[in-house]
Amino acid sequence: MERQMLRYTLEQLRSMDELLVCDREVDAKYELGGVLKYFKNKKPILFNRIKGSTLKGVGGLYGNRELFYKLLNTTHEDRLFKLMEAIANPQPYRVVKSGPIKENIIKRNIDLPRLFPIPKYHEKDSSSYITAGVLVVKDPETKQYYTSIRRLQVNGGNKLSVLIASPKLTQDFLELEKQNKPLEVAIILGYDAYFLMASQISSATYGVDKYEIDSALRGEPLELVPCETVDLLVPAYSEIVLEGRIVPGVREMEGPFGELMGYYGKVAPHPIIEIDCVMHRNDPIFQIAFPCREEHMTIGLIREVELYNTMKNQVDVVDVNITEGGGYRYGAFASIRKKNPGDGKAAIISALGSNKEIKYVVIVDEDVDIFDLQDIEWAIASRAQASEDVVIIPGALGSSLEPSHDLRGVSDKIGIDATKPLGEVAEKFERAIVPGYEDIDIRKYFPNMD
Repeated sequence: MERQMLRYTLEQLRSMDELLVCDREVDAKYELGGVLKYFKNKKPILFNRIKGSTLKGVGGLYGNRELFYKLLNTTHEDRLFKLMEAIANPQPYRVVKSGPIKENIIKRNIDLPRLFPIPKYHEKDSSSYITAGVLVVKDPETKQYYTSIRRLQVNGGNKLSVLIASPKLTQDFLELEKQNKPLEVAIILGYDAYFLMASQISSATYGVDKYEIDSALRGEPLELVPCETVDLLVPAYSEIVLEGRIVPGVREMEGPFGELMGYYGKVAPHPIIEIDCVMHRNDPIFQIAFPCREEHMTIGLIREVELYNTMKNQVDVVDVNITEGGGYRYGAFASIRKKNPGDGKAAIISALGSNKEIKYVVIVDEDVDIFDLQDIEWAIASRAQASEDVVIIPGALGSSLEPSHDLRGVSDKIGIDATKPLGEVAEKFERAIVPGYEDIDIRKYFPNMD
């Protein structure tokens, strides 16, 4: 179905007047990434001219929350329940004989830097990197499909270094490596919001086939075609597919690379993918993501589902926010309907226990907008006292991806209970209200205001 994957997404963005088009030539080395960073990777941009390439590129597609909700055909209020429904009720995908991705098939003389305008983003990056690629593998036992975003260092020719990271994926590769067997993979570029969202749901946690989650999210079967050189299925309407193998017994140095929280990742030996086949549509559009905003925003959405479900067993939860400033990993805000004096502290305990990577959480009442930093600061300033409302847990589990954790190998956790007290004294914390304020349409007063 042509309404699947990137090209239909671009049509949607144009119809919503959300797609910027850059006709000026940009250099894939630093300049292209710099333009995406200027907009914090939240503005979709189509680059029509990339230096040294005949291909167009597109980036910044899925970094804006509200826009992402529209592309997922959901709302902020419904997003948690849409994701829960897809996880609980995966739907079958559809295998078709062929699709646009098969319009061009290359099996000889593969030179990735020559074929594609692969960006280099930061001054100290070790090489150019594919950052939007979704890695596809098949579970050796269950035959379920697993997809995830992986950073891919370009080593020249047909070779990429891959940072596997995932415990399940690492385990599968190491088991095959013991038998001197490669792990077959495909790398997908040119996908839509549903495909990205499905890739971020943990197979290890939920035991799901990512392609079936995708089908559930989009409300129709994801159409897939067989690869040419590996025993995998890939989206029929994607732009580019790289088929290859993570080869056993080979490691090459990877990094540094500027990614999570804007820091450079470590230099270490990592496995190698050898690309044996490239499939692409006619005039393929090369998908780009400034590291690692889109991937982490969607990770944050999944962690919001997990945070909400953990907290609701303790308190009456209104909404949750895995924060952008915390890299969509380390910080959380949550609003609750406080019914008991200990609800704020119970919410802190459950929130910090929902994921080892969360370092801090702020709990507020339902009258506070947890997606407005000024409102959060207002709640802390006017409803919290440090001696009574700050909880500190020293020396807890943390994330090795976070630099301050590496100083000791543990992370201190903090929770702030910024909820108002119950009972008669709560009247002192009632917010002043302007009657009818929510109904004001300011354009009626200033028609020419943009």
